[in-house]
Amino acid sequence: MNILTFDIEEWFHILDNASTKTEKEWSNYESRIHRNMETIFEILDKTSVKASFFVVGWMAQQYPDMVKEIVDRGYEIGSHTHLHQLVFEQKREEFKEDVGRSIKTLEDISGKKVRIFRAPGFSITEKNKWAFEVLYELGIETDSSVFPTGRAHGGMPSYGIAEPSVLCYNGVQLREFPINTHKVLGKTFIYSGGGYFRLTPYALLKKWTAKHPYVMSYIHPRDLDPGQPVIKELSIPRKLKSYVGLKYSKQKLEKWLTDFEFMDIETAEKEIDWNAVKKIEL
Repeated sequence: MNILTFDIEEWFHILDNASTKTEKEWSNYESRIHRNMETIFEILDKTSVKASFFVVGWMAQQYPDMVKEIVDRGYEIGSHTHLHQLVFEQKREEFKEDVGRSIKTLEDISGKKVRIFRAPGFSITEKNKWAFEVLYELGIETDSSVFPTGRAHGGMPSYGIAEPSVLCYNGVQLREFPINTHKVLGKTFIYSGGGYFRLTPYALLKKWTAKHPYVMSYIHPRDLDPGQPVIKELSIPRKLKSYVGLKYSKQKLEKWLTDFEFMDIETAEKEIDWNAVKKIEL
């Protein structure tokens, strides 16, 4: 089961960087979302693949036409929060207000219920599991925020598995689609989204995808935009992660979607027997 998702945000929505952190800083940068959405739609049309779109509410507010086109093309939209902030830096009420705002914005524009969610940077960690309670309170049914290994933004190694499952926390249950992992000599690798996708040679991407029964992709519009400016304030390692591999990423994604069968979250949910999957108690 290979699932295709896109996290819809601007090229400058880079976390953990002061020069791109808030709305105030965002006004300093040009928008590239429309040209990048055209690239995404071109790829999907060419490969005839359905995808799920996690949209930042601020983006929907700025560009409601973009949300309408996603929905008119038959794709499901979900929340990627409203202001694209790290969840572990927020208090519970702040997070609830932000996600609730994003859901209302997306629903008002699309006329569709928002029932899926992904946290920016997969920033629901061991220390802020209360976020799952908030999502449930807001009507979210399916989550894809669990990064079941360590990472710069924390991750959640205790989750233990990288497969569709039922997440249980304080009496709350959500369908969970965590990010998939691959182990080489005992070390855990991520390869199916963002900078990991761009940095992984296609031969390895193909080999690892064929090996695993479950792959959750997460592609950002900026991952397909070789013409985007370089944010000078980023450290050298962050520049490497943000810009290497952009030149051929569009062709890589097209080949990946051609070599393997992909589906959206809604289709995947229908194919899964949720009574038979593992329940993970956090």
